[in-house]
Amino acid sequence: MVVTDLSYVHGANSQPLLGQTIGAAFDATAAAHPDGMALIARHQGIRWTYAELKDRIDAFAAGLLALGLEPGDRIGVWAPNCAEWAITQFATAKAGLILVNINPAYRLSEAEYALNKAGCRALVIAVRHKASEYLGMVRELRDTGRIPLIEAVITIGDDPHRGCMSFPHVSNTAKRADRARLAEIGQALQFDDPINIQFTSGTTGFPKGATLTHHNILNNGHFVAEAIGLGSGEKLCIPVPLYHCFGMVMGNLGCVTHAATMVYPSEAFEARAVLEAVEAEGCQSLYGVPTMFIAMLDHPDFARFDLTSLRTGIMAGSPCPTEVMRQVIDRMHMPKVTIAYGMTETSPVSFQSGVDDDLERRVATVGRVQPHLEAKVVDEQGRIVARGQAGELCTRGYSVMAGYWGEPERTAEAIDAAGWMHTGDLGVIDAQGYGTIVGRIKDMVIRGGENVYPREVEEFLHRHPAIADVQVIGIPDKAFGEELCAWIIVKAGETLDADAVRAFCQDQIAHYKIPRHIRFVDAFPTTVTGKVRKFAMREVMIAELGLVAEKTA
Repeated sequence: MVVTDLSYVHGANSQPLLGQTIGAAFDATAAAHPDGMALIARHQGIRWTYAELKDRIDAFAAGLLALGLEPGDRIGVWAPNCAEWAITQFATAKAGLILVNINPAYRLSEAEYALNKAGCRALVIAVRHKASEYLGMVRELRDTGRIPLIEAVITIGDDPHRGCMSFPHVSNTAKRADRARLAEIGQALQFDDPINIQFTSGTTGFPKGATLTHHNILNNGHFVAEAIGLGSGEKLCIPVPLYHCFGMVMGNLGCVTHAATMVYPSEAFEARAVLEAVEAEGCQSLYGVPTMFIAMLDHPDFARFDLTSLRTGIMAGSPCPTEVMRQVIDRMHMPKVTIAYGMTETSPVSFQSGVDDDLERRVATVGRVQPHLEAKVVDEQGRIVARGQAGELCTRGYSVMAGYWGEPERTAEAIDAAGWMHTGDLGVIDAQGYGTIVGRIKDMVIRGGENVYPREVEEFLHRHPAIADVQVIGIPDKAFGEELCAWIIVKAGETLDADAVRAFCQDQIAHYKIPRHIRFVDAFPTTVTGKVRKFAMREVMIAELGLVAEKTA
């Protein structure tokens, strides 16, 4: 790594970037390790080798082409973690289709927006998951003409459903000609082609579709796995969601580039299921956000599980408390666990700690810049500051997204003319090149590893007929790191209570975006120029609720 007196670092590395498409990389691994275990989905009773997974991926990819989908078309996936999610991920990449990740927690208005914004022609869905009736929601959207571009809905599972095709049916429709065309497409694809759209909430307006290429995410998955020392034939436990980069890039692609095994403990995170998977499968690596590790450590049966197979993994999504890191290292037998930092727009990881970094480095910093990436910290005029000074963290390199789907102006706001991605985070780079996140320029809240931008929630709540104005902030929370709090001004002559506000949100926006704390006020604290002082609001709530403000690391 190149080091200067300025807050600029370059991850110089002798290991070259991968110049392949995702399909080519998968096929290379399957050819070299056909009998190696590729995927274990414990909740589905699935154990597939790379050869077996390849057969299923190729069949589904050819089936998608048989439906009339063409390279460049968008296809959504709206489901919790399952083997079909992985098949869809790799099949779409092979067919040149752009996979659009739909958050399993989304409700009607959110799914409608994402599908229409990306222009999806097809959609793969789970029938249901917990309280989410995906099939019912899709039917309501279709019946009311709210997703007019969707031509095919593919349901996960064997059972037929009115107006839909089952996942196995699509795989079985492929003819020899479809398979031949799949091979032709694979040879024509370029690694800079867009292959994935992931929606990120914005500080203003609706979510933006970060558009990622083969080159973006294949290399990021590869180098993240390199950083933890993931070995061929080893097993990586992936309880983090596949719809997010943590699961599909750092998890799935990290495994494929290293001929390792993807292990899914359950559809969604369950502490006991993860502990059982690690013990039963002998996993060497484990991924999670801090709240997941806390839940596992606090599980009443924790001591009964043998976790000695573990060695490494990644904790990311929000700052890690020192005591939690210490317990993960000691009680979970993960001396090589690392911290990672990034954003969806950068595929996602930009900084990662080393497996041999001391405890202080792993909790007080986000590690050092990833291979082949650049990072700098700049002041308000865009000038690089000296080491140790705070400013906006910017990153540049192979990982920076192609742009926000269909939004060149918002892309230009995020990526400058020199190719730097402006993260909106306040960072510091020290003399040794370690980065620390000290705050956020953007008004983002991180709740249990989920990024929530208050403006999106505010705009939704403004739809309520009794709400005159609303401001949403994040306040400290022991369980989730931060929780949402809404200050609401009610229209004259109207009445409203907290339960009615939450009921208005139910089934319309994701559960983690629904404010836990709601305060009704007559006015917001403002500056002399009329700008709302959200920091003052946060201080009021911390005092009223007797909370302790956590230091951001």
